[in-house]
Amino acid sequence: MSHIEQALSEIRAQLTERTRLVAVSKFHPAEMIEEAYRCGQRIFGESHVQELQEKHAILPDDIEWHFIGHLQTNKVKYIAPYVSLIHSVDSPRLLHEIDRQGARFDRRIPCLLQLHIAREETKFGFSPEELIEYLQTDDWRALAHVELRGLMCMASNVDDEAQIDGEFALAYSLFQRIKGTFFSDDASFCECSWGMSGDYLIALRHGSTLIRVGSMIFGERDYNAH
Repeated sequence: MSHIEQALSEIRAQLTERTRLVAVSKFHPAEMIEEAYRCGQRIFGESHVQELQEKHAILPDDIEWHFIGHLQTNKVKYIAPYVSLIHSVDSPRLLHEIDRQGARFDRRIPCLLQLHIAREETKFGFSPEELIEYLQTDDWRALAHVELRGLMCMASNVDDEAQIDGEFALAYSLFQRIKGTFFSDDASFCECSWGMSGDYLIALRHGSTLIRVGSMIFGERDYNAH
């Protein structure tokens, strides 16, 4: 059994019934994605538009490509025809551009609103207060080519498990509040994307439906490759 096959098997065995694995394939070659694909993996996460474009062109058509990195508005048009889920919608402006491109390609593009709860300035996203305020504007209800599916967040990059636990607990309670207030009659608003290689077991305790795991499956990334 290869490392990739073994890692996928171990991670899947830990998932809850409602949690899916996003194999984070950024900076990894197509051959590695093909190996994971042969092991039954279908959801892959990329964070650079050009790299995603290259891989989408040569890899199997039934792959679900999730965009998980910071997305610039001027790059949306390149992935709008086929992306399965954009995890990282961090501003109303980006949401409007996704809607505009969705209209161009006659599809509703599934999106997650990115929540900033980590104690790090470098992370993108809405603060809990900003997110509630934005949803209260009802501006998003007019976007016919966007489908809001849930929330995404990253915990602080720390070794303190209690802090990570608290951040994921906050994210899940916010998801429940938003679901009950704004999406109570929308079954598709159901995704909680949190948990990565170092903290996904904590995330699973706090409602995660999508974990984003890369290095555990593919090994450390070669940052010099791009």
